[in-house]
Amino acid sequence: MPEGDSLHRAARQLAVLVGERLEVETPHPRAAVERVAERLDGRRLESVEAVGKNLLLRFEGGRVLRSHLRMSGSWRVVPRGTRRGGRPWLVLRGSTHEAVLWRGPVLELHTRALGRLGPDILAAEPDFDRMLANLRREDRGRALGDALLDQRLVSGIGNLWKAEALWHARLSPWRALGDLSDDELRGVLAEAERLMRSSLGSGREERRVYRHAGRPCPRCGTTIRSRGQGDDNRTAYWCPSCQAAKKPFR
Repeated sequence: MPEGDSLHRAARQLAVLVGERLEVETPHPRAAVERVAERLDGRRLESVEAVGKNLLLRFEGGRVLRSHLRMSGSWRVVPRGTRRGGRPWLVLRGSTHEAVLWRGPVLELHTRALGRLGPDILAAEPDFDRMLANLRREDRGRALGDALLDQRLVSGIGNLWKAEALWHARLSPWRALGDLSDDELRGVLAEAERLMRSSLGSGREERRVYRHAGRPCPRCGTTIRSRGQGDDNRTAYWCPSCQAAKKPFR
């Protein structure tokens, strides 16, 4: 699943279209139902912003297009007129470049969902105080790994960076929120921000535990484990030795 760093990277790429009046097409029939093309075609793109896992494209006249990539969507910015196969969801065409959205199931011209989002982990100045307060308001028995994926509490962290941040912070995804100190929570949030910002700058994803179940932990050599977690059964990856919970997880 594309995470916050991927969306911030896409926002940087789409910035080449800011200030232009765009030709807008929706070749995919499911996207055409939203009438995005007829409502935005010919309007000037005023700004592009990533907020958590959402991409917000603000057009003149106060219209805001929200894109969420879910599991497999992607944005590509290419020279205008580049040949492509298949039918993308959306094409935004400027004078020299065009942005193409592939497999983009969430494409809306409203921002109601944004009010339910927590602070963006990749904001220019991340609001760690508010993130901590949000986590503290949750059920004390909720597992840390599950809570970090809740976009109402902190927006932008997905399964990859959750696993990696917890490994770097030496915290188990199974620790209960009520069992963690403020310093521990701030520590894992800071690791998530550091890792994601590094990925945003370099384009590389250095993985220590994510999808490495069965391999030795690069820090202590213990076999990395994996198991579904939370209502969505997202797979957690962790080292049972250097990320041990207070009570061993079995």
